[in-house]
Amino acid sequence: MNMPDPQALAAAWLSQWSDPAAWQPWMTMMSTMPAMPAMPAMPTMPAMPAMPAPGGASPLAGFLKDAGAGIDTARMEAIRDDYLKKATQLWQDVMLGKTPELSDRRFAAAEWRGNPLSAFSAASYLLNAECMMAMADAVEVGPRERQKLRFSVQQMIDAMSPANFLATNPEAQQHMIETQGESLTKGLTNMLTDMQKGRISQSDETAFEVGRNVGNTAGQVVFENDLFQLIQYTPTTANVHSVPLVMIPPCINKFYILDLQPENSLVRYVVEQGHTVFMVSWRNPDRSQSHLRWDDYVEDGAIRALDVVAGITGQEKAHVFGFCVGGTIAATALAVLAARGRQPAASLSLLTTLLDFSDAGVLEVFIDETQVALREQKLAAGGLMPGRDLATTFSSLRPNDLVWNYVQQNYLKGKEPPAFDLLYWNADSTNLPGPMFCWYLRNMYLENKLKQPGALTVCGVPVDLGAIDAPVFVYGSKEDHIVPWTAAFASMQLLNPRNPKANRFVLGASGHIAGVINPASKNKRSHWINDKGGKSRPRTDAAWFESAAEHKGSWWPEWAKFLAENGGAQVPAPGAAGSSDYPPSEPAPGRYVQVRAD
Repeated sequence: MNMPDPQALAAAWLSQWSDPAAWQPWMTMMSTMPAMPAMPAMPTMPAMPAMPAPGGASPLAGFLKDAGAGIDTARMEAIRDDYLKKATQLWQDVMLGKTPELSDRRFAAAEWRGNPLSAFSAASYLLNAECMMAMADAVEVGPRERQKLRFSVQQMIDAMSPANFLATNPEAQQHMIETQGESLTKGLTNMLTDMQKGRISQSDETAFEVGRNVGNTAGQVVFENDLFQLIQYTPTTANVHSVPLVMIPPCINKFYILDLQPENSLVRYVVEQGHTVFMVSWRNPDRSQSHLRWDDYVEDGAIRALDVVAGITGQEKAHVFGFCVGGTIAATALAVLAARGRQPAASLSLLTTLLDFSDAGVLEVFIDETQVALREQKLAAGGLMPGRDLATTFSSLRPNDLVWNYVQQNYLKGKEPPAFDLLYWNADSTNLPGPMFCWYLRNMYLENKLKQPGALTVCGVPVDLGAIDAPVFVYGSKEDHIVPWTAAFASMQLLNPRNPKANRFVLGASGHIAGVINPASKNKRSHWINDKGGKSRPRTDAAWFESAAEHKGSWWPEWAKFLAENGGAQVPAPGAAGSSDYPPSEPAPGRYVQVRAD
């Protein structure tokens, strides 16, 4: 293989960045929108093309003008100086035969350090990436525009990693040699298979089957309509708390994230704590349901489930549990019932749920008036938001972990993804009815009306979350990028406004899913609690965390204690599922959860 002359490459590369003329256009950003110098070529990779020269029209110039943005000249000078200093040091090290230090885990394998050109390729990529992000940060825009700019630049940076290409990935090359080309053949086969699926395989999907080794807690379907099936789980204790538990999962995913394998099933855990547990299993919508609205999910979903549970158990009140958007639906349903004069909740538990959408995390990059209006134009009158599109959106939030990692392993190295129940569930996506999805985007994410008493009318009545009368348990995950824990904490100000001591907040480690699915038996990670009350009760998330106490292990026992405190007396466990009005129709997990979007 013909390799470029490092000395010649170094001279050409550094000349692009040390020439003041190449940088001067960036110093007069607004009027003519200057050219960005061509990015230098990495070994075996072409140079990035230069941006339009001064005097020419530039799309970035238009964007910055429309956003009322500019770039600080002094900051750009500092970025250039820092880049040149680091680039010069990198080349000096390369010329001296010193292997660059690679702290990024994508380049942790020995093959990256064993080949000087590969090490330089990775190091120069990381340096260029650092410079590009610094330039993105130098653009003077508002917080939301900055988040979108950073997101777009980061997507490009992640896609350009030399680890993503066979020609620049020494691990994949070495594996190809060791397998005498078999890894390349297998990788192409994996890629073609995924092209037929329309998605990247993240887990060995042959290892799991819903109802066999995931979603297999014993129970019966005791009710169904066109929107959901209701599962009643079989008790495992002789006695149970008199108050039943109704679990409302997100409708954008399958419910069995809460009932994976026995050792990490939240459903099984809470059944073992002595509760009569019911689960809403949302139907995966098809074209016949493309007209459904948010009101339907509240009235014919959550409210209907509560009525059926009351009919089966004879209990006027139930614990109401909501996870993610399931929590938003549950809270909306309880507010609707409060407006009708009903208070059916013995308690309300909200896990990684948004009620105040002021901080919607990284999802904000996809939500503005233009993007929502485009969705409305296409879907508001009817149609389906494909589950595949939703899955792609969520994968783009963590592309190195959920996209490029599998490109490298599955395609470049020809490996099969390992069996992982959580990622198997992640690939089992669901569609959403267009009208429901568009209403949710506009009224919740874009206009943030749910937190305003009376601003929304749902099921024919004004919604006021403060009218819900029930003890509340709010959980947030510390590294959640979809529902920031501070946004979850904001629910504490909306619920029980005249009785704040009825609200309890618990913070767990890890992210949106892994933080929730943290079995008590494994004693992993940490959680934080803060029991200060009265005048010393923290009013803000910062004050709460500052005085919170960290505890090792799962947060599940804290929730179990909350349920027990509000669960009523011990009574004999029901001998059979359902009732004469709601007889069992099929074993859990039921039919609806088996329907795949693809």
